[in-house]
Amino acid sequence: MTEIRNTIRFLLNDRLIELADVSPVQMLLDFLRIDRNLRGTKEGCAEGDCGACTVLVGRLLDGKLTYGSVNACIRFVASLDGCHVVTVEALAQPNGPLHPVQQAMVDTHASQCGFCTPGFVMSLYGLWMANPKPSMQDIEKALQGNLCRCTGYAAIIRAAQAISSIGEVGKDPLVAEREKITQQLAALRDGRRVEIGGDNERVVLPASLDDFAAVIEANPKATIVAGSTDVGLWVTKFMRDIAPVVHLSHLDELRRISVDAEGVTLAAGVSYTQAFPVVVRHFPQLRELWERIGGEQVRNMGTVGGNIANGSPIGDTPPALIALGATITLRKGTRRRTLPLEAFFIEYGKQDREPGEFVESIRIPFLADVGSFAVYKVSKRFDEDISAVCGAFRLKLDGTGRVADAVIAFGGMAGTPKRASNVEAALKGVPWNDPSIDVAVAAFEQDFTPLTDWRASAGYRMLVAKNLLRRFYLETQDKSNVRIARAAAVAV
Repeated sequence: MTEIRNTIRFLLNDRLIELADVSPVQMLLDFLRIDRNLRGTKEGCAEGDCGACTVLVGRLLDGKLTYGSVNACIRFVASLDGCHVVTVEALAQPNGPLHPVQQAMVDTHASQCGFCTPGFVMSLYGLWMANPKPSMQDIEKALQGNLCRCTGYAAIIRAAQAISSIGEVGKDPLVAEREKITQQLAALRDGRRVEIGGDNERVVLPASLDDFAAVIEANPKATIVAGSTDVGLWVTKFMRDIAPVVHLSHLDELRRISVDAEGVTLAAGVSYTQAFPVVVRHFPQLRELWERIGGEQVRNMGTVGGNIANGSPIGDTPPALIALGATITLRKGTRRRTLPLEAFFIEYGKQDREPGEFVESIRIPFLADVGSFAVYKVSKRFDEDISAVCGAFRLKLDGTGRVADAVIAFGGMAGTPKRASNVEAALKGVPWNDPSIDVAVAAFEQDFTPLTDWRASAGYRMLVAKNLLRRFYLETQDKSNVRIARAAAVAV
């Protein structure tokens, strides 16, 4: 029988917090500002877009403590069991000197109105701990999820470059006391299921993956929360009642990555950040796409499985994974079934998932014959923006230059991520040349009837899709062009 605990326990800066009364919709930002009077963490957008609410959250995975920047505005308090939350107030002691990150911001005049400054400080703090001497690219990537409206970014970048000349990362408390904090967090992990609240306010943190499967099978209408980068907005923007809620970000079993001779398997709870080094090592074409998924905070929170399970027609990963021939494993209780990722999406808001069933893992096979593969994301902003259109192309030619196989998948062109089956059929068996591309382009209208929304018009989306096929073709003709060896990423 599963043992049950009725409290959430986590470290907040240097204090142990234990809560027996946690609302399913309570966000970390509100808890910090209202309940704990820690008001350095700001509310800007309440949707994980501006970074003013950035804090660090440390969690153990296989005994190793790792910190990442997260958006407190969309991080549920109930998901923090066994974590260490670090806010800007913890950086400098009262009446003591500024922390090196703060001092660097002062020295380089990197703050003007100051509203966004705590968020920048925390993002830079997380970067500095992981990489004391970051490159310009490292800094820009770490700050993708932080917006400044008055100072500009040049001074903030100079601050990032100056931190290590002011302080030594090894002397920072989160580094120097890493073993002590690790022991404290390990002591909080008692292997029990957490249950708080009644039916209308119920929050559950399963004890294990098997326990999670049992809980969801018994409560098929429960809201499953992994990274909360999507569900968080259901609460902050749409005021939805999401109870009962089942959190799974604490489950190590759902954060596993395995690699064998035939491919990579990602457990559904693996975050984009965790997956990044493995994905780009084996699928370097995905690097630029992966680096443009949200900002650093979103990549630290969001999960690959969640991006698939929510069924969004504009999710970043499904087109690329479909083109790669990915499969997913669904689980209900002790029963599992595996299906091609493309078959999972039925129509807008509907997936091939039974009540009580959940996405357990994603399998990405290696490209047996590399051929040509590229992914293109088109969005209004280059960084931290949702796709207007995302297209993925995989091509294999035979010895005569004819198309032996073509897989083309798009997001943003239909109610689900969808393959361009008629375009593929028009290409197969014909020479890979300009006339064949002209014929194939005409088949797009048979595959897609895109919608018009605030991201793009239907006509624009159709034109972009056609032009991306032409672009892919042209890039395969230029043998010196490395874009077919990595993901291409464009913003318009």
